[in-house]
Amino acid sequence: MDERDRVSGWVVVSSLVLLALFTLAAAYWSRPGAPVARSGATWMPLPAKPAVRLWLSTADRRLRLTPQPDIEINAQAAVPADVVIDIHKTYQSIVGFGAALTDASAWLIQHKLDERQRSALLHELFGPPPGLDLNMTRLTIGASDFSLQQYTLDDLPPGEVDPTLQYFNVTPNLRGVIPTVHEAMSVNPQLRIIASPWSAPAWMKTSANLIGGELLEPYESTYADYLVKYVDTYRRYGIPIFALTLQNEPGFIPVTYPGMELPASTRARIIAQYLGPALARRKPKTRILEWDHNWDDPQQPLSVLADPDAARYIDGVAWHCYRGSPGAQSQVHRAFPKKDAYITECSGGDWASSKNGELLWFARDLLVGGLRNWARGVVYWNLALDEQYGPHLGGCGTCKGLVMIDSRTGAVSRNDEYYAFAHFSRFVLPGAVRVRSTATDKGIDNVAFQNATDGSVVLVMVNSNTTARRISVMQDETRFHYTLPAQSVATFVWNPDQSGSRGEATLSPPVESTPTASAPSKATDARKATH
Repeated sequence: MDERDRVSGWVVVSSLVLLALFTLAAAYWSRPGAPVARSGATWMPLPAKPAVRLWLSTADRRLRLTPQPDIEINAQAAVPADVVIDIHKTYQSIVGFGAALTDASAWLIQHKLDERQRSALLHELFGPPPGLDLNMTRLTIGASDFSLQQYTLDDLPPGEVDPTLQYFNVTPNLRGVIPTVHEAMSVNPQLRIIASPWSAPAWMKTSANLIGGELLEPYESTYADYLVKYVDTYRRYGIPIFALTLQNEPGFIPVTYPGMELPASTRARIIAQYLGPALARRKPKTRILEWDHNWDDPQQPLSVLADPDAARYIDGVAWHCYRGSPGAQSQVHRAFPKKDAYITECSGGDWASSKNGELLWFARDLLVGGLRNWARGVVYWNLALDEQYGPHLGGCGTCKGLVMIDSRTGAVSRNDEYYAFAHFSRFVLPGAVRVRSTATDKGIDNVAFQNATDGSVVLVMVNSNTTARRISVMQDETRFHYTLPAQSVATFVWNPDQSGSRGEATLSPPVESTPTASAPSKATDARKATH
Protein backbone atom coordinates (compact mmCIF):
# COMPACT_ATOMS: atom_id res chain seq x y z
CA MET A 1 0.00 0.00 0.00
CA ASP A 2 1.56 3.33 -1.04
CA GLU A 3 1.37 6.59 0.95
CA ARG A 4 -1.69 7.88 -0.89
CA ASP A 5 -3.61 4.68 -0.11
CA ARG A 6 -2.72 4.95 3.59
CA VAL A 7 -3.88 8.59 3.72
CA SER A 8 -7.12 7.73 1.94
CA GLY A 9 -7.72 4.91 4.39
CA TRP A 10 -7.19 7.17 7.40
CA VAL A 11 -9.62 9.74 5.93
CA VAL A 12 -12.32 7.09 5.52
CA VAL A 13 -11.78 5.69 9.04
CA SER A 14 -11.75 9.19 10.59
CA SER A 15 -14.96 10.13 8.82
CA LEU A 16 -16.70 6.98 10.06
CA VAL A 17 -15.54 7.63 13.63
CA LEU A 18 -16.78 11.23 13.56
CA LEU A 19 -20.12 10.14 12.13
CA ALA A 20 -20.52 7.57 14.92
CA LEU A 21 -19.68 10.16 17.58
CA PHE A 22 -22.27 12.62 16.23
CA THR A 23 -24.87 9.85 16.14
CA LEU A 24 -24.19 8.90 19.76
CA ALA A 25 -24.35 12.55 20.87
CA ALA A 26 -27.67 13.05 19.13
CA ALA A 27 -29.08 9.93 20.78
CA TYR A 28 -27.87 11.10 24.20
CA TRP A 29 -29.45 14.53 24.02
CA SER A 30 -32.73 13.22 22.66
CA ARG A 31 -33.18 10.48 25.24
CA PRO A 32 -35.66 10.88 28.17
CA GLY A 33 -33.91 12.35 31.18
CA ALA A 34 -31.13 14.11 29.27
CA PRO A 35 -29.73 17.09 31.22
CA VAL A 36 -31.90 20.21 31.30
CA ALA A 37 -31.47 23.69 32.69
CA ARG A 38 -32.96 24.43 36.17
CA SER A 39 -34.94 27.32 34.71
CA GLY A 40 -38.07 25.24 35.21
CA ALA A 41 -38.53 24.63 31.49
CA THR A 42 -37.36 22.18 28.90
CA TRP A 43 -34.65 23.34 26.49
CA MET A 44 -35.26 22.44 22.88
CA PRO A 45 -34.52 24.03 19.50
CA LEU A 46 -37.46 25.37 17.56
CA PRO A 47 -38.48 23.22 14.62
CA ALA A 48 -37.26 24.23 11.19
CA LYS A 49 -40.82 25.18 10.24
CA PRO A 50 -43.46 26.81 12.47
CA ALA A 51 -44.93 23.95 14.51
CA VAL A 52 -46.75 23.03 17.71
CA ARG A 53 -45.22 20.63 20.20
CA LEU A 54 -47.54 18.05 21.77
CA TRP A 55 -47.60 15.70 24.79
CA LEU A 56 -50.40 13.14 25.12
CA SER A 57 -51.91 10.86 27.77
CA THR A 58 -54.77 8.41 27.34
CA ALA A 59 -57.19 7.05 29.93
CA ASP A 60 -56.26 3.47 29.00
CA ARG A 61 -52.68 4.32 30.10
CA ARG A 62 -51.29 3.38 26.71
CA LEU A 63 -49.75 6.87 26.55
CA ARG A 64 -48.59 8.79 29.61
CA LEU A 65 -47.33 12.31 28.91
CA THR A 66 -45.77 10.91 25.76
CA PRO A 67 -44.23 13.35 23.23
CA GLN A 68 -45.94 13.22 19.83
CA PRO A 69 -44.75 14.40 16.39
CA ASP A 70 -44.85 18.17 15.91
CA ILE A 71 -48.02 19.62 14.39
CA GLU A 72 -47.54 21.90 11.41
CA ILE A 73 -48.84 25.45 11.77
CA ASN A 74 -51.00 26.83 8.97
CA ALA A 75 -51.19 30.60 8.64
CA GLN A 76 -54.59 30.50 6.95
CA ALA A 77 -57.68 28.31 7.12
CA ALA A 78 -60.97 28.47 5.30
CA VAL A 79 -63.28 27.41 8.17
CA PRO A 80 -63.80 28.94 11.65
CA ALA A 81 -61.73 27.37 14.43
CA ASP A 82 -63.24 25.25 17.21
CA VAL A 83 -61.02 26.89 19.83
CA VAL A 84 -60.02 30.54 19.51
CA ILE A 85 -57.31 31.83 21.84
CA ASP A 86 -56.91 35.53 22.57
CA ILE A 87 -53.62 36.18 24.37
CA HIS A 88 -54.57 39.84 24.76
CA LYS A 89 -57.47 38.94 27.10
CA THR A 90 -55.85 37.83 30.36
CA TYR A 91 -57.11 36.61 33.71
CA GLN A 92 -55.34 35.38 36.89
CA SER A 93 -51.63 34.75 37.11
CA ILE A 94 -50.53 31.29 38.15
CA VAL A 95 -48.66 30.56 41.39
CA GLY A 96 -48.25 26.84 40.79
CA PHE A 97 -49.16 23.21 41.39
CA GLY A 98 -48.30 20.70 44.07
CA ALA A 99 -49.34 18.11 46.66
CA ALA A 100 -49.43 17.93 50.46
CA LEU A 101 -46.46 16.73 52.48
CA THR A 102 -48.61 15.10 55.14
CA ASP A 103 -47.03 13.29 58.09
CA ALA A 104 -47.65 10.04 56.21
CA SER A 105 -45.96 11.27 53.03
CA ALA A 106 -42.96 12.67 54.89
CA TRP A 107 -42.56 9.53 57.01
CA LEU A 108 -42.55 7.28 53.94
CA ILE A 109 -40.05 9.48 52.13
CA GLN A 110 -37.72 9.64 55.13
CA HIS A 111 -38.00 6.08 56.44
CA LYS A 112 -38.97 3.83 53.52
CA LEU A 113 -36.55 5.24 50.93
CA ASP A 114 -32.78 5.12 51.08
CA GLU A 115 -30.79 8.28 50.42
CA ARG A 116 -30.48 7.58 46.69
CA GLN A 117 -34.19 6.75 46.28
CA ARG A 118 -35.25 9.79 48.30
CA SER A 119 -33.10 12.18 46.27
CA ALA A 120 -34.33 10.70 43.00
CA LEU A 121 -38.00 10.99 44.00
CA LEU A 122 -37.75 14.56 45.30
CA HIS A 123 -35.89 15.66 42.16
CA GLU A 124 -38.54 13.96 40.04
CA LEU A 125 -41.40 15.67 41.89
CA PHE A 126 -39.95 19.13 42.56
CA GLY A 127 -37.24 19.37 39.90
CA PRO A 128 -37.52 20.86 36.41
CA PRO A 129 -38.50 18.81 33.35
CA PRO A 130 -38.24 15.91 32.94
CA GLY A 131 -39.43 16.26 36.56
CA LEU A 132 -42.91 17.47 37.50
CA ASP A 133 -41.59 20.91 38.57
CA LEU A 134 -44.07 21.08 41.49
CA ASN A 135 -43.67 24.34 43.37
CA MET A 136 -46.45 24.20 45.99
CA THR A 137 -47.13 21.98 48.98
CA ARG A 138 -49.42 21.90 52.00
CA LEU A 139 -48.46 21.08 55.58
CA THR A 140 -50.72 20.09 58.45
CA ILE A 141 -50.36 22.00 61.73
CA GLY A 142 -50.55 19.02 64.05
CA ALA A 143 -52.04 15.68 63.09
CA SER A 144 -54.49 14.95 60.27
CA ASP A 145 -56.07 11.64 59.29
CA PHE A 146 -52.76 10.93 57.49
CA SER A 147 -50.56 10.93 60.56
CA LEU A 148 -49.07 8.10 62.60
CA GLN A 149 -50.51 9.43 65.86
CA GLN A 150 -52.81 12.14 67.15
CA TYR A 151 -51.05 15.28 68.32
CA THR A 152 -50.95 19.07 68.23
CA LEU A 153 -48.00 21.36 68.91
CA ASP A 154 -49.04 22.11 72.51
CA ASP A 155 -50.39 18.93 74.09
CA LEU A 156 -50.85 18.71 77.86
CA PRO A 157 -52.17 16.17 80.39
CA PRO A 158 -55.96 16.31 80.88
CA GLY A 159 -57.07 19.24 83.00
CA GLU A 160 -53.98 21.39 82.32
CA VAL A 161 -53.90 24.54 80.16
CA ASP A 162 -51.16 26.66 78.60
CA PRO A 163 -52.55 30.12 77.72
CA THR A 164 -49.04 31.56 77.23
CA LEU A 165 -48.02 28.64 74.95
CA GLN A 166 -44.83 28.03 76.91
CA TYR A 167 -44.97 24.34 76.00
CA PHE A 168 -45.42 24.90 72.27
CA ASN A 169 -42.97 22.81 70.25
CA VAL A 170 -42.57 21.26 66.80
CA THR A 171 -40.77 18.13 68.04
CA PRO A 172 -43.25 15.80 66.25
CA ASN A 173 -42.16 17.30 62.92
CA LEU A 174 -38.39 17.04 63.37
CA ARG A 175 -37.91 13.52 61.99
CA GLY A 176 -40.35 13.68 59.10
CA VAL A 177 -41.93 16.88 57.84
CA ILE A 178 -39.18 19.43 58.47
CA PRO A 179 -36.26 17.48 56.92
CA THR A 180 -38.42 16.53 53.93
CA VAL A 181 -39.41 20.14 53.34
CA HIS A 182 -35.75 21.15 53.57
CA GLU A 183 -34.81 18.59 50.92
CA ALA A 184 -37.70 19.64 48.67
CA MET A 185 -36.62 23.29 49.03
CA SER A 186 -33.06 22.37 48.09
CA VAL A 187 -34.49 21.05 44.81
CA ASN A 188 -36.91 23.96 44.32
CA PRO A 189 -36.04 26.99 46.49
CA GLN A 190 -39.22 28.73 45.28
CA LEU A 191 -41.50 26.17 46.98
CA ARG A 192 -44.73 27.81 48.21
CA ILE A 193 -46.11 26.31 51.43
CA ILE A 194 -49.73 26.46 52.63
CA ALA A 195 -50.33 25.32 56.23
CA SER A 196 -53.63 24.22 57.80
CA PRO A 197 -54.58 22.98 61.30
CA TRP A 198 -56.99 20.05 61.80
CA SER A 199 -57.63 20.86 65.47
CA ALA A 200 -56.67 23.25 68.21
CA PRO A 201 -55.00 21.66 71.26
CA ALA A 202 -57.57 19.72 73.28
CA TRP A 203 -57.41 22.12 76.25
CA MET A 204 -58.75 24.92 73.99
CA LYS A 205 -61.87 22.96 72.94
CA THR A 206 -65.37 22.22 74.21
CA SER A 207 -64.72 18.48 73.76
CA ALA A 208 -61.38 18.52 75.62
CA ASN A 209 -60.34 16.15 72.83
CA LEU A 210 -58.65 16.49 69.45
CA ILE A 211 -61.68 14.77 67.89
CA GLY A 212 -64.84 16.86 67.65
CA GLY A 213 -65.88 19.94 69.58
CA GLU A 214 -65.52 23.68 68.97
CA LEU A 215 -63.02 26.29 70.03
CA LEU A 216 -63.80 27.80 73.41
CA GLU A 217 -64.35 31.55 73.00
CA PRO A 218 -61.91 32.53 75.83
CA TYR A 219 -59.15 30.82 73.80
CA GLU A 220 -59.77 32.54 70.46
CA SER A 221 -56.83 34.92 70.90
CA THR A 222 -54.66 32.05 72.18
CA TYR A 223 -55.51 29.97 69.11
CA ALA A 224 -54.42 32.88 66.89
CA ASP A 225 -51.17 33.09 68.88
CA TYR A 226 -50.73 29.32 68.37
CA LEU A 227 -50.94 29.72 64.58
CA VAL A 228 -48.60 32.72 64.59
CA LYS A 229 -46.12 30.80 66.74
CA TYR A 230 -46.17 28.02 64.14
CA VAL A 231 -45.37 30.53 61.37
CA ASP A 232 -42.54 32.08 63.41
CA THR A 233 -41.07 28.73 64.47
CA TYR A 234 -41.05 27.29 60.97
CA ARG A 235 -39.42 30.46 59.69
CA ARG A 236 -36.63 29.96 62.24
CA TYR A 237 -36.19 26.50 60.72
CA GLY A 238 -35.75 28.16 57.33
CA ILE A 239 -39.26 27.31 56.11
CA PRO A 240 -41.35 30.37 55.19
CA ILE A 241 -45.13 29.84 55.20
CA PHE A 242 -46.68 31.32 52.05
CA ALA A 243 -50.29 31.08 53.26
CA LEU A 244 -52.21 29.97 56.32
CA THR A 245 -55.78 28.77 56.78
CA LEU A 246 -57.60 29.02 60.10
CA GLN A 247 -59.04 25.50 60.09
CA ASN A 248 -59.18 22.56 57.70
CA GLU A 249 -62.79 21.83 56.69
CA PRO A 250 -64.37 23.99 59.42
CA GLY A 251 -67.89 22.84 58.50
CA PHE A 252 -67.19 19.13 59.07
CA ILE A 253 -66.66 17.27 62.34
CA PRO A 254 -64.84 13.95 61.79
CA VAL A 255 -65.40 11.14 64.27
CA THR A 256 -62.22 9.10 63.72
CA TYR A 257 -59.46 11.73 63.45
CA PRO A 258 -58.69 15.28 64.64
CA GLY A 259 -61.11 17.98 63.58
CA MET A 260 -63.00 20.99 64.88
CA GLU A 261 -66.06 22.96 63.88
CA LEU A 262 -65.29 26.65 63.40
CA PRO A 263 -68.33 28.69 62.29
CA ALA A 264 -68.03 31.64 59.91
CA SER A 265 -68.73 34.18 62.66
CA THR A 266 -65.90 32.75 64.79
CA ARG A 267 -63.47 32.71 61.87
CA ALA A 268 -64.29 36.32 61.01
CA ARG A 269 -63.79 37.42 64.62
CA ILE A 270 -60.45 35.62 65.05
CA ILE A 271 -59.09 37.01 61.77
CA ALA A 272 -60.30 40.56 62.39
CA GLN A 273 -59.25 40.87 66.02
CA TYR A 274 -56.25 38.58 66.47
CA LEU A 275 -54.71 36.65 63.58
CA GLY A 276 -54.93 39.36 60.91
CA PRO A 277 -53.25 42.13 62.94
CA ALA A 278 -50.55 39.74 64.23
CA LEU A 279 -49.55 38.47 60.79
CA ALA A 280 -49.73 41.95 59.26
CA ARG A 281 -46.77 42.97 61.40
CA ARG A 282 -44.56 40.16 60.09
CA LYS A 283 -42.26 40.22 57.08
CA PRO A 284 -42.17 38.49 54.69
CA LYS A 285 -45.91 38.30 54.46
CA THR A 286 -47.89 35.16 55.26
CA ARG A 287 -51.25 35.25 53.50
CA ILE A 288 -54.54 34.30 55.14
CA LEU A 289 -56.87 32.07 53.12
CA GLU A 290 -60.49 31.73 54.24
CA TRP A 291 -62.75 28.63 54.24
CA ASP A 292 -60.49 25.64 53.25
CA HIS A 293 -63.47 23.43 52.48
CA ASN A 294 -65.73 22.24 49.67
CA TRP A 295 -67.19 24.00 46.63
CA ASP A 296 -70.76 23.25 47.74
CA ASP A 297 -71.06 26.04 50.34
CA PRO A 298 -69.79 29.34 48.88
CA GLN A 299 -72.00 31.25 51.33
CA GLN A 300 -69.48 30.45 54.08
CA PRO A 301 -66.55 32.41 52.58
CA LEU A 302 -68.97 35.03 51.22
CA SER A 303 -70.24 35.74 54.73
CA VAL A 304 -66.72 36.08 56.16
CA LEU A 305 -65.57 38.32 53.29
CA ALA A 306 -68.67 40.46 53.86
CA ASP A 307 -67.17 41.46 57.23
CA PRO A 308 -64.91 44.40 56.30
CA ASP A 309 -62.83 44.07 59.48
CA ALA A 310 -61.93 40.49 58.59
CA ALA A 311 -61.81 40.93 54.81
CA ARG A 312 -59.01 43.50 54.99
CA TYR A 313 -56.66 40.74 56.21
CA ILE A 314 -57.88 37.95 53.90
CA ASP A 315 -55.97 37.39 50.67
CA GLY A 316 -58.10 34.66 49.16
CA VAL A 317 -60.25 31.58 49.54
CA ALA A 318 -59.08 27.96 49.79
CA TRP A 319 -61.29 25.27 48.24
CA HIS A 320 -61.66 21.47 48.35
CA CYS A 321 -63.13 19.34 45.59
CA TYR A 322 -65.25 16.72 47.33
CA ARG A 323 -68.67 18.31 46.92
CA GLY A 324 -70.05 20.94 44.56
CA SER A 325 -68.33 22.24 41.45
CA PRO A 326 -65.57 24.79 40.71
CA GLY A 327 -68.15 27.34 39.56
CA ALA A 328 -68.36 28.31 43.25
CA GLN A 329 -64.93 29.92 42.84
CA SER A 330 -66.31 32.24 40.16
CA GLN A 331 -69.33 33.04 42.33
CA VAL A 332 -67.05 34.32 45.09
CA HIS A 333 -64.73 35.98 42.56
CA ARG A 334 -67.61 38.00 41.11
CA ALA A 335 -68.52 39.27 44.58
CA PHE A 336 -64.91 39.89 45.68
CA PRO A 337 -62.74 40.13 42.53
CA LYS A 338 -59.61 41.17 44.46
CA LYS A 339 -59.54 37.95 46.50
CA ASP A 340 -57.56 35.02 45.10
CA ALA A 341 -58.69 31.42 44.79
CA TYR A 342 -56.61 28.31 45.54
CA ILE A 343 -57.58 24.65 45.51
CA THR A 344 -55.81 23.30 48.58
CA GLU A 345 -57.06 19.71 48.73
CA CYS A 346 -58.39 17.05 46.38
CA SER A 347 -57.69 13.33 46.61
CA GLY A 348 -58.04 10.44 44.25
CA GLY A 349 -58.79 6.96 45.57
CA ASP A 350 -59.82 3.41 44.84
CA TRP A 351 -63.56 3.96 45.03
CA ALA A 352 -66.45 3.07 42.74
CA SER A 353 -66.30 6.21 40.60
CA SER A 354 -62.61 5.63 39.81
CA LYS A 355 -62.80 2.06 38.55
CA ASN A 356 -61.92 3.24 35.01
CA GLY A 357 -59.11 5.52 36.19
CA GLU A 358 -58.99 9.16 37.25
CA LEU A 359 -56.93 10.85 34.53
CA LEU A 360 -59.92 12.51 32.87
CA TRP A 361 -61.63 13.67 36.07
CA PHE A 362 -58.55 15.29 37.51
CA ALA A 363 -57.45 16.89 34.24
CA ARG A 364 -60.95 18.09 33.29
CA ASP A 365 -62.94 18.77 36.48
CA LEU A 366 -60.21 19.71 38.91
CA LEU A 367 -57.47 21.33 36.82
CA VAL A 368 -59.21 22.71 33.73
CA GLY A 369 -62.38 23.49 35.71
CA GLY A 370 -60.57 24.96 38.67
CA LEU A 371 -58.24 27.11 36.58
CA ARG A 372 -61.02 28.38 34.32
CA ASN A 373 -62.76 29.44 37.52
CA TRP A 374 -59.91 31.64 38.77
CA ALA A 375 -57.71 29.25 40.78
CA ARG A 376 -54.14 30.53 41.02
CA GLY A 377 -52.82 27.25 42.38
CA VAL A 378 -53.95 23.64 42.68
CA VAL A 379 -52.66 21.34 45.44
CA TYR A 380 -53.42 17.61 45.52
CA TRP A 381 -53.86 15.87 48.88
CA ASN A 382 -51.14 13.30 49.84
CA LEU A 383 -47.91 13.57 47.88
CA ALA A 384 -47.10 9.90 48.62
CA LEU A 385 -48.83 6.95 50.29
CA ASP A 386 -47.96 3.28 50.52
CA GLU A 387 -49.55 0.18 49.00
CA GLN A 388 -52.07 0.07 51.90
CA TYR A 389 -53.28 3.68 51.30
CA GLY A 390 -51.42 4.86 54.38
CA PRO A 391 -50.12 5.23 56.93
CA HIS A 392 -53.28 6.83 58.29
CA LEU A 393 -55.40 6.94 61.43
CA GLY A 394 -59.13 6.97 60.74
CA GLY A 395 -60.58 8.96 57.89
CA CYS A 396 -60.12 7.87 54.29
CA GLY A 397 -59.06 4.25 53.94
CA THR A 398 -58.74 4.17 50.14
CA CYS A 399 -57.17 7.54 49.28
CA LYS A 400 -54.20 7.51 46.90
CA GLY A 401 -51.06 9.59 46.90
CA LEU A 402 -49.79 11.33 43.81
CA VAL A 403 -47.24 8.52 43.88
CA MET A 404 -47.24 5.15 45.68
CA ILE A 405 -44.17 4.07 47.64
CA ASP A 406 -43.86 0.34 48.23
CA SER A 407 -43.09 0.15 51.96
CA ARG A 408 -41.11 -3.09 51.47
CA THR A 409 -38.81 -2.12 48.59
CA GLY A 410 -39.08 1.67 48.18
CA ALA A 411 -40.23 1.23 44.58
CA VAL A 412 -42.26 4.19 43.31
CA SER A 413 -45.30 3.96 41.04
CA ARG A 414 -47.19 6.88 39.54
CA ASN A 415 -50.97 7.27 39.60
CA ASP A 416 -53.30 8.82 37.02
CA GLU A 417 -53.33 12.02 39.06
CA TYR A 418 -49.56 12.31 38.64
CA TYR A 419 -49.96 12.55 34.86
CA ALA A 420 -52.97 14.88 35.07
CA PHE A 421 -50.89 17.32 37.13
CA ALA A 422 -47.84 16.83 34.89
CA HIS A 423 -49.79 18.09 31.87
CA PHE A 424 -49.93 21.45 33.69
CA SER A 425 -46.99 21.69 36.11
CA ARG A 426 -44.30 20.88 33.51
CA PHE A 427 -45.48 23.55 31.09
CA VAL A 428 -47.41 26.24 33.03
CA LEU A 429 -44.74 27.97 35.09
CA PRO A 430 -45.15 30.43 37.98
CA GLY A 431 -46.05 33.84 36.61
CA ALA A 432 -47.92 32.49 33.60
CA VAL A 433 -51.30 34.07 32.97
CA ARG A 434 -54.48 32.41 31.91
CA VAL A 435 -55.71 33.74 28.56
CA ARG A 436 -59.06 33.58 26.88
CA SER A 437 -59.92 30.35 25.08
CA THR A 438 -63.35 29.53 23.71
CA ALA A 439 -65.25 26.37 24.62
CA THR A 440 -66.37 23.78 22.07
CA ASP A 441 -69.54 21.73 21.67
CA LYS A 442 -67.60 18.54 20.90
CA GLY A 443 -67.14 17.25 24.44
CA ILE A 444 -63.74 18.92 24.59
CA ASP A 445 -62.64 20.96 27.65
CA ASN A 446 -59.68 23.32 27.47
CA VAL A 447 -57.72 26.03 29.22
CA ALA A 448 -54.92 28.21 27.82
CA PHE A 449 -52.01 30.18 29.25
CA GLN A 450 -49.13 32.36 28.15
CA ASN A 451 -45.79 31.99 29.86
CA ALA A 452 -44.19 35.14 31.22
CA THR A 453 -40.60 34.16 30.42
CA ASP A 454 -40.71 33.64 26.66
CA GLY A 455 -44.29 34.32 25.61
CA SER A 456 -44.98 30.72 24.61
CA VAL A 457 -48.61 29.64 24.60
CA VAL A 458 -49.79 26.49 26.40
CA LEU A 459 -53.13 24.86 25.66
CA VAL A 460 -54.40 21.85 27.61
CA MET A 461 -57.33 19.95 26.12
CA VAL A 462 -59.33 16.99 27.43
CA ASN A 463 -61.39 14.76 25.14
CA SER A 464 -63.93 12.92 27.32
CA ASN A 465 -65.63 11.28 24.33
CA THR A 466 -65.28 7.57 23.65
CA THR A 467 -64.33 8.43 20.07
CA ALA A 468 -61.62 10.63 18.57
CA ARG A 469 -62.43 14.29 17.80
CA ARG A 470 -60.80 16.52 15.20
CA ILE A 471 -60.21 20.00 16.64
CA SER A 472 -59.02 23.20 14.99
CA VAL A 473 -57.24 25.90 17.00
CA MET A 474 -56.57 29.55 16.15
CA GLN A 475 -54.44 32.13 17.95
CA ASP A 476 -53.96 35.27 15.84
CA GLU A 477 -52.15 34.03 12.71
CA THR A 478 -51.42 30.63 14.21
CA ARG A 479 -53.78 27.86 13.10
CA PHE A 480 -53.51 24.11 13.43
CA HIS A 481 -55.64 20.97 13.40
CA TYR A 482 -55.33 17.81 15.45
CA THR A 483 -57.42 14.70 16.01
CA LEU A 484 -57.57 14.07 19.75
CA PRO A 485 -57.72 10.35 20.59
CA ALA A 486 -60.69 9.10 22.58
CA GLN A 487 -60.54 9.85 26.32
CA SER A 488 -57.24 11.66 26.23
CA VAL A 489 -55.43 14.69 27.65
CA ALA A 490 -53.17 16.78 25.42
CA THR A 491 -50.78 19.67 26.14
CA PHE A 492 -49.90 21.85 23.14
CA VAL A 493 -47.06 24.41 23.28
CA TRP A 494 -46.07 26.93 20.61
CA ASN A 495 -44.38 30.25 20.14
CA PRO A 496 -46.79 32.86 18.72
CA ASP A 497 -43.86 34.55 16.95
CA GLN A 498 -42.39 31.50 15.22
CA SER A 499 -42.18 33.40 11.95
CA GLY A 500 -39.28 35.31 13.52
CA SER A 501 -35.87 34.02 14.60
CA ARG A 502 -35.05 30.32 14.83
CA GLY A 503 -33.02 30.38 18.03
CA GLU A 504 -33.38 28.28 21.16
CA ALA A 505 -36.84 28.03 22.71
CA THR A 506 -37.78 27.46 26.34
CA LEU A 507 -41.15 26.06 27.31
CA SER A 508 -42.59 28.56 29.73
CA PRO A 509 -45.78 28.51 31.83
CA PRO A 510 -49.12 28.91 30.03
CA VAL A 511 -51.44 31.87 30.61
CA GLU A 512 -54.56 31.49 32.70
CA SER A 513 -57.79 30.72 30.89
CA THR A 514 -61.16 32.40 31.12
CA PRO A 515 -63.95 31.25 33.43
CA THR A 516 -66.53 28.91 31.96
CA ALA A 517 -69.56 27.06 33.18
CA SER A 518 -68.91 24.93 36.22
CA ALA A 519 -67.52 21.47 35.67
CA PRO A 520 -69.70 18.61 36.93
CA SER A 521 -69.05 17.69 40.54
CA LYS A 522 -67.36 14.46 41.43
CA ALA A 523 -69.62 11.49 42.14
CA THR A 524 -70.23 10.67 45.80
CA ASP A 525 -67.75 8.05 46.94
CA ALA A 526 -66.15 6.51 49.97
CA ARG A 527 -64.21 9.70 50.78
CA LYS A 528 -67.43 11.75 51.13
CA ALA A 529 -68.31 9.78 54.23
CA THR A 530 -65.32 11.32 55.99
CA HIS A 531 -65.31 14.73 54.33
